[in-house]
Amino acid sequence: MGSGIQVMVGISNDMLATLSSSTMASDLWVRQNVSRYIVKGGVDIRYVAVGNEPFLSSYAGQYESYVMPALLNLQQSLAKANLAGYVKLVVPCNADAYESTLPSQGAFRPELTQIITQIVSFLNSNGSPFVVNIYPFLSLYANADFPQEYAFFEGTTHSITDGPNVYYNAFDGNFDTLVAALSKLGYGQMPIVIGEVGWPTDGAIGANLTAARVFNQGLINHVLSNKGTPLRPGVPPVDIYLFSLLDEGAKSVLPGNFERHWGIFSFDGQAKYALNLGSGNRFLKNARNVQYLPSRWCVANPSTDLSEVTNHMKLACSVADCTTLNYGGSCNAIGAKGNISYAFNSYYQLQMQNSQSCDFDGLGMVTFLDPSVGDCRFVVGLTDVSSSSHRPNCRWLILWFLILWGFWVFAA
Repeated sequence: MGSGIQVMVGISNDMLATLSSSTMASDLWVRQNVSRYIVKGGVDIRYVAVGNEPFLSSYAGQYESYVMPALLNLQQSLAKANLAGYVKLVVPCNADAYESTLPSQGAFRPELTQIITQIVSFLNSNGSPFVVNIYPFLSLYANADFPQEYAFFEGTTHSITDGPNVYYNAFDGNFDTLVAALSKLGYGQMPIVIGEVGWPTDGAIGANLTAARVFNQGLINHVLSNKGTPLRPGVPPVDIYLFSLLDEGAKSVLPGNFERHWGIFSFDGQAKYALNLGSGNRFLKNARNVQYLPSRWCVANPSTDLSEVTNHMKLACSVADCTTLNYGGSCNAIGAKGNISYAFNSYYQLQMQNSQSCDFDGLGMVTFLDPSVGDCRFVVGLTDVSSSSHRPNCRWLILWFLILWGFWVFAA
């Protein structure tokens, strides 16, 4: 409220069925989530995302029939609220919605051609962009033969030649595959917004601080150069949203353990690495006045028999995030006792260092010596004060870093 930060509000896929079948439901949703906040000194809501990657192939079409009716109902509801000219509806798509071996041959998946054509026509009629999420990391993660350097912006010996065009990074190749797919539908000039792009810092081979910094800095420099892509020279994407601001310790790890580690800031608002946002010497700013719990940790008691620890670890890791302990994680090589201590401490900190939460039937003990090892960080939690009375000092924490035609809009 009153920050000037531009906001995209999201509608989850499980709400699409209701919104597609009832104008009363769409009217209510707009009143509760949009119009009530667009007041003087309120929230600058620019987009409403109708679903999130609803055409993912893994969904097997379960949301396809709901998207277009939901768009029409919500557009009508925005018009009733006199907001249709300002708030634009979009449908964020995953890059698996289109395919090809070469960018110039890009086309939407055959089963999606009809619905995507309808959606793109709607977006074009209402001045909305096409929103796509592009993740070179996922291409690298899913394919052992994918050339690693092609995922970045530092140059590659694995460039792709497509007629007169040469592609030196996966982002440009993916982007132009979408441009070609839109051109085949007659909308080759449609504005494109990158709804999500980023690189995780943990939880998989190739997911680390160095790779994340190199990728995100390369992306920023590439976009701000205004070079565009071979099919759109001199025309970078309208907006680019870096994914993501903070790690999400309770997120589903079904796609991989890296899903909890996309943040460019750690949970306490501290920048994980230096990142120049491109407007002069504008690096990420750390949160100030963060209130931590006392400097103490819960670790495995070395004087006890740890043979019965399995169930305690399962309990700890069912509540806390232990994904860094798995293969490719930053804490994968700290040994069996280290794994136990990490799980115990993660749980202990989430429980606000409650003394009983470090008992584990006598297998745990509190220490005042930091057990962190190398890149494996044993965290100290935050007090309740940090998330309440100190929130004004961390206002930037709600920000998605936004590129608007090469200009970074951000608050520090």
